[in-house]
Amino acid sequence: MPAGNAPRPAPAQHPVRNDPPRPTQPGPTGRPPTGGPPGAGRQHTRGTYIRRRITVVVIVVLVLLLAWPIGLLIWADGKIQHTEALSTAADTPGTTYLLAGSDSRDDGYLAGDTTSGQRTDTIMLLTVPPSGPTSLISLPRDTYVADIPGFGPGKLNAAFAHGGAPLLVQTVEGLTGITVDHYVEIGMGGVASLVDAVGGVELCYDADVNDPDSGMVWTAGCHHADGASALAFARMRKQDPLGDIGRAIRQQQVIEATTAAMNSPSNFVLPTRQVALIDAGTGALVTDPGTGILDLGRMALAFRTATGPEGVRGTPPIADPDYRPGGNLGSTVLLDPEAAPLFFQQVVDGTLPEPTPTPTDAG
Repeated sequence: MPAGNAPRPAPAQHPVRNDPPRPTQPGPTGRPPTGGPPGAGRQHTRGTYIRRRITVVVIVVLVLLLAWPIGLLIWADGKIQHTEALSTAADTPGTTYLLAGSDSRDDGYLAGDTTSGQRTDTIMLLTVPPSGPTSLISLPRDTYVADIPGFGPGKLNAAFAHGGAPLLVQTVEGLTGITVDHYVEIGMGGVASLVDAVGGVELCYDADVNDPDSGMVWTAGCHHADGASALAFARMRKQDPLGDIGRAIRQQQVIEATTAAMNSPSNFVLPTRQVALIDAGTGALVTDPGTGILDLGRMALAFRTATGPEGVRGTPPIADPDYRPGGNLGSTVLLDPEAAPLFFQQVVDGTLPEPTPTPTDAG
């Protein structure tokens, strides 16, 4: 081989390292694992959503439960009509409500009566003294009054016919010496509606009656009465041996039976029953401007007390149930001029020892 063509040295070769293979680890992709089973995150989110919905529903229900009675009271208070009635007489102890049942001659419940205008068939004093028993005293509508202010002698209910609520209040205060704090007038047609709203009431009278003037048709004993029958029961007078006194007793019976029926639990639980009762009750009421729905609630509690075992109910002492003073007054009821003033003072003082004796056996 020619000298100029000597072979080139081979390039140096680096030694090859036979390192063991490194273990491969997958890198993170997406969110780091939470440690729970697949889908756990979605279940957690759904559970939170459901709990929140339940909380919202509970809050709404609680708000409605609280708002319903408040709204009901506001609605009921707005349905009550008002009239000026109270006098400026000096206060007497305790709280006294004058309850007057008025007859409007267009109420659709009267039978055989063509008289126009209004009258009062029911006049009651409900008194809550500072201490002692609560009392419910019926004043017979035909009670003789020696001087109705501005009109002279007459029957008690004539005061309402002559001068409406203000004159009736003034006359009752003059007759009894008790100052009226709240005036509550109840349309008797409304009483019939209220009796129907509670599903009727049971009433008792121990005589057969067929009275075209009041519309009362009755077989001696106890019967379930609807509104029209209860109203006739409360109005009948001519076929009652006790006359106006017997009617006052039966009127109390109707009111007591209706009040008891209204205390049924369903009337407090079911909103529809609440609305029906309030609509029937307040639609028949007229009060003085200072008497609202809360005052009527207190009156209802006082009425329940007066008609319970701890209360006193009846009529004032009577000297003559058929007193005829002359003129065109006819038969009137004369209160005992000596015993009646003491009786009314005991009403105010809360010192009536026993219920006033009344011949309740007659019905």
